[in-house]
Amino acid sequence: MRVVFMGTPDFADASLKELIKEQFQIAGVFTQPDRMRGRGMALSFSPVKVTALDAGIPVFQPENMRDAQVADLLRSLAPDILVVVAYGKILPDSILEIPRFGAVNVHGSLLPQYRGSAPIQWAVLNGDRVTGVSTMYLSHEMDAGDVIYSEATEIGEYETSGELFDRLMDMGAKLLVRTLHDIESGTAPRHPQDHTQASYTKKLDKSMSPICWDQSPRSILKWIYGLQPWPVATAEIGGVNCRVFSAAYSDMKTDKAPGSVVDAGEAGILVACADGQTLMIKELQVPGKRRMAAADYLRGHPLQLT
Repeated sequence: MRVVFMGTPDFADASLKELIKEQFQIAGVFTQPDRMRGRGMALSFSPVKVTALDAGIPVFQPENMRDAQVADLLRSLAPDILVVVAYGKILPDSILEIPRFGAVNVHGSLLPQYRGSAPIQWAVLNGDRVTGVSTMYLSHEMDAGDVIYSEATEIGEYETSGELFDRLMDMGAKLLVRTLHDIESGTAPRHPQDHTQASYTKKLDKSMSPICWDQSPRSILKWIYGLQPWPVATAEIGGVNCRVFSAAYSDMKTDKAPGSVVDAGEAGILVACADGQTLMIKELQVPGKRRMAAADYLRGHPLQLT
């Protein structure tokens, strides 16, 4: 089976590496054009490009997938199937129709839940207890194609989006290999999605960082872990805007307003939440300082209880 792979970031790179490891015939790799990144604005290759070049696979980086020359290029590569993983570009029908087996995608959710961007982060942010990965056929509508396989996994109560991302990235790569083998053998199932059950996600941004304390402790804890590694939750503590990295549940009750500091000591910083409940901040970072345990911060910055 001749494969043309399309992808850009780490999530896609894991799948490409797995296909190379399993000795699939990869005719070419498409990835986003090189970008200027960092403070020095150095030209940066995508993770997928680096892996493809290391493996001696031809790399293509078109700006516009609707250009007729791109379709001609793809035809010249004669793929049996397209594998598209976090490519970052919308593929027109004229591209999807070229391979005889069509195009398949790896998505970081149990479709039809969480179509769109950042599905892994939103599963944590929303406090879901289970999520997973899906392989599906690409269709005209975003993330709406027939599902081939899904694999579920529990989300750890204190698992960050970054940690879950890494697990699902590896799960997705292995599920992709199974998917391609079964498509080639003609045994792959095809399950139309129930579009009435679909939910959609949006990209994360820094405006989401401030913690709203007028919520349950679990909602706040999941917000803290869901916003890691980016953009990271923030809270004003003792007049200082802190980045908050970890928290723990507490049985202490309070009559103080949500957001008030209830206690501060070796255990951390106890903050009032909704309905008289509290949550303990365990790890934070203040501007210009390293990430540290809340107890270490308090030794040099004692808090006045509010």
